[in-house]
Amino acid sequence: MLHPQARALLRLIEEKGLPPTHTLTPTEARHWYRERRSVTQPKPPEVAQTRELKAQRPGGEIPLRLYRPLGSPADRQLPVLVYYHGGGWVIGDLETHDTLCRELANGSGCAVVAVDYRMGPEHRFPAAVDDCLAATYWIRANAGSLRLDAGRLAVGGDSAGGNLAAVVAIAARDAGDLPITFQLLIYPGTDMRRTAPSHQSNGQGYLLTSDTISYFHDHYIDDPKHDLDWRASPLLHPDLSRLPPAFLLTAGFDPLRDEGLQYAQALSDAGTRSTLVCFQRQIHGFITMGRVLDEANTAVALCASQLRAALGPA
Repeated sequence: MLHPQARALLRLIEEKGLPPTHTLTPTEARHWYRERRSVTQPKPPEVAQTRELKAQRPGGEIPLRLYRPLGSPADRQLPVLVYYHGGGWVIGDLETHDTLCRELANGSGCAVVAVDYRMGPEHRFPAAVDDCLAATYWIRANAGSLRLDAGRLAVGGDSAGGNLAAVVAIAARDAGDLPITFQLLIYPGTDMRRTAPSHQSNGQGYLLTSDTISYFHDHYIDDPKHDLDWRASPLLHPDLSRLPPAFLLTAGFDPLRDEGLQYAQALSDAGTRSTLVCFQRQIHGFITMGRVLDEANTAVALCASQLRAALGPA
């Protein structure tokens, strides 16, 4: 049963004749994604501070935005969520997820640092992975000067960002020099092969379609063998043990629903603590749509409470 508010949103999109993402150039798709914010996203809440930063990577810089929650003293070391935005590794930026990052900061009492990683088709796999890893190392290395607690660092993201958060957590465990406390994985893509049953059952009619998923995939992945690389498909990593506890949130009418379920189960089977909550009546991308979908606000509050519980009081 699709939530009536989600049904009304899909009907409005159809009535307005908004172009499907896969029919647009990446530049056009990025523009439309930014413009859609004014219709579906709540007003950005006030926070104590935002700060533009630059992380260093070989050959360049990675833009970051630091959020400190409302009411937090400027000199207090805060636990931190490093957040990677969604958008299929092709669209999205610091602005498209600004409201969500503010909400998570205020709701959890944690600082949030959003990462503006490189995307396809200009920068193919694994550029996004490399940037997210480099940014997370940089945040940990500079935690003291940023008034962040490097011992309470979480990673998170939605959709493509959830994929990147899962990959960073695995890479950090394997490297052994980047302790991560928690993973917040919001309808993550975990298997580039796209064979889970929900890709068929939810592949058309629910905003994110099979055509758009293929569009994103083909702009990010330029060699079919990369689908089997765990840095693209974390579900395929042979060892998912000894990873940080994970909270996974999925949506019932999302093509990626079953990839989230499969990843949560694989983590649990490997002995990694994982919790899965599925908003059965919702569509992919719903968590940023709190202006028009009431359950989005519930989902944000749930994610924030999971962060607060995992990272402890500020």
